[in-house]
Amino acid sequence: MDLSPSDLRLLIAVDRTGSFTAAGREVGLTQSAVSYAVRECERRVGAVLFERGRSGARPTPAGGRALVHARQILRQLELLRTEARDAAAGSISGPVRVATFRTAAAHLLPPVLDRLTSRFPALKPQVLVVPELGRGAAGEVADGRADLAIATLDDNAELPGLHHGELFTEPYLLAHPAGHPDPRALPLLDWPENCSSYTRHWWATQDWLPPRRLDVADDSVVLSMVAQGIGMAILPRLTLLSPPPGVETVDLGPDRPTRRLVHVTTSAARHSLAVRELIRELRAA
Repeated sequence: MDLSPSDLRLLIAVDRTGSFTAAGREVGLTQSAVSYAVRECERRVGAVLFERGRSGARPTPAGGRALVHARQILRQLELLRTEARDAAAGSISGPVRVATFRTAAAHLLPPVLDRLTSRFPALKPQVLVVPELGRGAAGEVADGRADLAIATLDDNAELPGLHHGELFTEPYLLAHPAGHPDPRALPLLDWPENCSSYTRHWWATQDWLPPRRLDVADDSVVLSMVAQGIGMAILPRLTLLSPPPGVETVDLGPDRPTRRLVHVTTSAARHSLAVRELIRELRAA
């Protein structure tokens, strides 16, 4: 027998809470009923989905894959109901889940979502901010936690099982303390997300960059430290749209580093009316 939507919700609850007892409280079942239901799901799937132990329940590799599909299936069922009603009413409503990194959430998304919700007042955007490290925002789409991601992508990178489209390519600029007599003598400020392979290659070829480097939490901290005169930085244009007082920027010329911003969806999500309208607004930004 196939798993039911209630089975999928239960598996997700176990994953989210980390225990059968907590999941039972969430869905209104006893711990023993949850344990029995999970065993039944495992029997139907043909694999152990959770490791049980004193510390709770953790997904096995098989469970991790099952949870990805569970989230995607439940989202598609939700979209089936919502978009069928919307088609009858001639509207677009319900949640649309967007995953992105901090600067895109702060500077790119607000006007886009404002225009989108002005056109479709019943639409409810949900923004998840994640570091653009490892799988980053695109990983949230792959795992079924987001309908669309705004992510950075190297030219030779691949996103197996996902679809992506170009938004724009933005340049990096030099940011330094305003009025500093020799900003290139200051330490170079950097942060973990600034990890584009092209940027790294560009850095390696620039003999004028200072040898001292300070690593900090994120680009907002970098900007704050530049404004305080602590160092200089190579930052993408999005970060520098609203710099604090005391920060000046310099164009790095025709060979400056750049980064690609793309939108990322699954095959199913890209057919959602809300996602299509969101992509249209992003491309018009």
